[in-house]
Amino acid sequence: MKAGDYYILWAYKPESSPGSRQIQLWHFILELLQKEEYQGVIAWQGDYGEFVIKDPDEVARLWGIRKCKPHMNYDKLSRALRYYYNKRILHKTKGKRFTYKFNFSKVVLVNYPILDMASSPFFLAPAVHSSFFAKEWWLLS
Repeated sequence: MKAGDYYILWAYKPESSPGSRQIQLWHFILELLQKEEYQGVIAWQGDYGEFVIKDPDEVARLWGIRKCKPHMNYDKLSRALRYYYNKRILHKTKGKRFTYKFNFSKVVLVNYPILDMASSPFFLAPAVHSSFFAKEWWLLS
């Protein structure tokens, strides 16, 4: 496990099972990014939290299977991704095709109430206390 993975573990709150229709797209993307078998489809790259969708049609197909929507395509999936821009959970990386970046401090706030975060064992992880995260966290508080 890389030091940066602490952010992912802290942000990731597994509550849905495969086949569940209750999962959100950003959560599904984190699931794919955590599994080595999908490295040819979607992978981390560049700055921390940045990922590239290497095979947009396959990611859309997998999302369609998960949501029981057989006609899912990348156009529909990318429209759903844009929904997260206003929520500041995700943003498009300028000048890079199929490349996005998570705002992990916002993902954590969406996933955990403030009191849960203070008592979380991941709160004490070294990567969580980096100056980048502290800056982002206090801006959102």
